[in-house]
Amino acid sequence: MRDPILLMKWQNLQKKLSDGFGKRPDLNAVLFLVGIQELGKGFREFSKEEKQDLMHIATCKLLEPLGYYELEGHDNDGWPHYKNLNNLPALDLKEQEQLMKIQAIEYFEEVFGDLG
Repeated sequence: MRDPILLMKWQNLQKKLSDGFGKRPDLNAVLFLVGIQELGKGFREFSKEEKQDLMHIATCKLLEPLGYYELEGHDNDGWPHYKNLNNLPALDLKEQEQLMKIQAIEYFEEVFGDLG
């Protein structure tokens, strides 16, 4: 992250999450946690496919405020389903990571308050 304020907020988020889980989470771990939160069934063992689905749920949830996805509803098992409203602009890997970190910071600021 080039923006020092965003970098500080990201590091503060990692610290808050590591206090509860014992290790500093990377972006994938943060997405996994968002997915679990949005599923709303608590932590349990997940299959490899379910873990991928949780990461997808998190991506959709984090990009929803930007108008890229909209929650359609939940299936019979309680899993949320999103529909794509707009395509993301062409971003390189670093730009994608930056976008997801910014959105994760905003998501968790609703939980923890300002991470600055």
